[in-house]
Amino acid sequence: MQTTFTPEQLADPGIARANEILRSCVHCGFCTATCPTYQVLGDELDSPRGRIYLIKDMLEAGRPADEKTVKHIDRCLSCLACMTTCPSGVHYMHLVDHARAHVEKTYRRPFMDRVLRAVLARVIPYPGRFRLALLAAKIGRPFARAIPDARLRAMLAMAPKTIPPVSRNDDPQVFPALGERRMRVALMTGCAQKALNTDINDATIRLLRRLGCEVVVAKGAGCCGALTHHMGKEDLAHASAAANIRAWMAEKREGGLDAIVINTSGCGTTVKDYGHMFRTDPALAEDAATVAGLAKDISEVLTRLGLPEGAPKGLRVAYHAACSLQHGQQIKSAPKDLLKRAGFEVVEPADSHLCCGSAGTYNLLQPEISAELKRRKVATLEAKAPQVIAAGNIGCMMQIGSGTGIPVVHTVELLDWATGGPQPRALQG
Repeated sequence: MQTTFTPEQLADPGIARANEILRSCVHCGFCTATCPTYQVLGDELDSPRGRIYLIKDMLEAGRPADEKTVKHIDRCLSCLACMTTCPSGVHYMHLVDHARAHVEKTYRRPFMDRVLRAVLARVIPYPGRFRLALLAAKIGRPFARAIPDARLRAMLAMAPKTIPPVSRNDDPQVFPALGERRMRVALMTGCAQKALNTDINDATIRLLRRLGCEVVVAKGAGCCGALTHHMGKEDLAHASAAANIRAWMAEKREGGLDAIVINTSGCGTTVKDYGHMFRTDPALAEDAATVAGLAKDISEVLTRLGLPEGAPKGLRVAYHAACSLQHGQQIKSAPKDLLKRAGFEVVEPADSHLCCGSAGTYNLLQPEISAELKRRKVATLEAKAPQVIAAGNIGCMMQIGSGTGIPVVHTVELLDWATGGPQPRALQG
């Protein structure tokens, strides 16, 4: 694709990167075949190719974002299926992230949009605030039908039936390895996950210790910044990311780290991109690149450690591949291989490359499109007649779980159970 950015525009690192990405696109349209929003809406502007044209026009002209461009960028899930499909290697993620930052700086959204997005950015990344919001949502749920805004109704519906008590395992501390120490790792405990499902981090710590890992929960580490990053709120996102970089590098310098383990794949995609996010920051660029290199999904670490082979469990598991894992991190076989090795029968749904519609805050800000994607995903999963559904991302678990009666658990919960841990709570009774 030809571009016409001026030398003055290209002096901006963000525009220079956007120019590289735009020039690698050859208009082939392969991306439209795997784009969930194009599948649902059938609008060329709701495909990656269409959004690329809109972004190119906006950035080249150096103009503020307009309502039409914002609408179609907002409808993008950032599932990154287009990146997996693209034969030209177009790095759509960096392009749409830059476009969202431009939108945030130059476009004044309607009042209600501004309020909702500000509330999400200031609540979900903070577990304490998020717990209070979930409690309020539970109280307000009976009145949902009286609320005209579908986004507010979606926020009320998000609250789980039970809000788990705080897990003290999420506090800064060191868990020694059981037996000989093979690795020293930092566990990213996250933000929303600590309020929605504390069993995931608990299971991760037990499993890693059992396999010979000393597990560190670093003081000062928190939200990865993904939620605000994908809303275009760069300052908030970078502040969260910088805090993590400093916390983990302090642990690395003090006691050494072999990996930073992440069990929420949406966070993993973002942390692995810290090097890019801070590439122009002289104070943090080197440390950010180091952290990005240390970041590993839990399935990558377990593959390296070698999970013990288990006897057949007689349990049929439908594996849901989170977009941030299969497209964002290109991790496709490891979770399935680990489940099979542990003794589970693993099945996959049709169109496993398509998003479930969760996508961070997408299910709250675009509830109609999200609901249709959830309906399609649940139908393909249920068609496999599983006894349990496994996923590697809390957002996917909440989204799918709200549309099916089949238990939904994190992959690591099943692996922990198979190697001596407790039965996942969702399977009890």
